[in-house]
Amino acid sequence: MANSTMRGGRGRKFKSEINVVPYIDVMLVLLIIFMVATPMTNPGVVNLPTAGKSALPPTDYIQITLKPDTSATIGISGKKSGGQPEKVGGRGVLVQKLGALHESNPDLPVMISADKDIKYDEVIQVISEAKKLGINRVGLATKQ
Repeated sequence: MANSTMRGGRGRKFKSEINVVPYIDVMLVLLIIFMVATPMTNPGVVNLPTAGKSALPPTDYIQITLKPDTSATIGISGKKSGGQPEKVGGRGVLVQKLGALHESNPDLPVMISADKDIKYDEVIQVISEAKKLGINRVGLATKQ
């Protein structure tokens, strides 16, 4: 009977290989968990406040238009309009023209129209320069 348990006289041989199937199953479950959990967290979303329309927009104002290629135009819009806006090259020239327009029309507010592809810093710098010149009313133009 000893021969019936041992085939050919050799004993049972143990496998010395690692079984990777359970590891693959665990990795697939973790992959699915991460794929489901990733869309739930979106750190890039900025919740911006909404602003209502002003009750009475100004009829006359100093219009500044900023473009992505760092060019700008400045002029008076409305009833006091003195013609076409003047194209200026850099920020220094823009500030000089804004100062001259503000001196001749100190009661006019400033409206800044910036292209959506322009850097946010450029708009903030123009607002800051306007405040330094003593202009208290500075607005941003938006699409309706």
